Amino acid sequence: MRALLCTEFGPVSNLRVSEVPDPVPGDGEVLVRVEAAGLNYPDGLMVQGKYQVRPPLPFVPGMELAGVVEAVGKGVDAFVPGDPVMAVPGAGAFAERCVLPADQVLPRPASLPPDLAAASLLTHGTTLHALEDRARLRSGETLLVLGAGGGVGTAAVGIGKLLGAKVIAAASSAARLETCRRLGADFTVDYTTEDLRERVKFLTQGRGVDVVFDPVGGALSEAALRSTGWGGRFLVVGFAAGEIPRIPLNLALLNARSILGVYWGDWSRREPRKSADELSRIAAWICEKRLSPVVTARLGLSGVPGALEDLLARRAHGKLVVLPGGP
Repeated sequence: MRALLCTEFGPVSNLRVSEVPDPVPGDGEVLVRVEAAGLNYPDGLMVQGKYQVRPPLPFVPGMELAGVVEAVGKGVDAFVPGDPVMAVPGAGAFAERCVLPADQVLPRPASLPPDLAAASLLTHGTTLHALEDRARLRSGETLLVLGAGGGVGTAAVGIGKLLGAKVIAAASSAARLETCRRLGADFTVDYTTEDLRERVKFLTQGRGVDVVFDPVGGALSEAALRSTGWGGRFLVVGFAAGEIPRIPLNLALLNARSILGVYWGDWSRREPRKSADELSRIAAWICEKRLSPVVTARLGLSGVPGALEDLLARRAHGKLVVLPGGP
């Protein structure tokens, strides 16, 4: 089968499409024919050796997938060949086939296309966990989303609206902000031309926002934290800007603010049943047309290195999806 191999930690341009032996499921495992796999910022970090997880070399990157069961190992009775499924293996998705433990595999509704399923697992799973479990976002509250044009940012805009929040989407271009408006954002901020704090102050009549969703880090984080009102919650989701901000802790004391870390991957391993329930809810929302993952490109395995470079450089917006059966 064809797979994208990482043979050494380093630039994503070193990744190569290679022929490797077809995997065989062992006891308790499922073999999935991968129809679609989502690209994520952490994929690029993992290939560079900069992620929290460093798989043994060589490895196939790719954290999330959707496909069809081709075979099952001994002891697996929850799935049979032909079942549509989705999963977050953590690695291995950028290949034509992937073997993973059966307890990591979720049924995929027949009406949920594989590309949309693959586009909704990591980003939307992270977002729902962040907003609902960590921030306890309530209907009627105001949510500020940084990096709102990216994969996880567009997920936050969509899920924030679904949970009943008033959403302020902040991004770096008119095209990204137009995408956010189509997703239902109530207000937008272009932080390359506008002062984020002053704009938020104006939009909230000086009250500040209730929750900040920050997958970006860098220079905007402190301004966003200062933009929260009494009891505001600041969600630390990631550092796509490449800089981990140094936040003065007196800002947490002022206005009784909370700074909340979001590590969906580790939480989902600790709470697999709750994580599966949340991913199933997301799948149902997509099938019901209440949630719309923003897929801006579909590409073959050979296009992954360039796409990862775009993600790392923050040139991409929305979600990029790999179709391993393509060129």
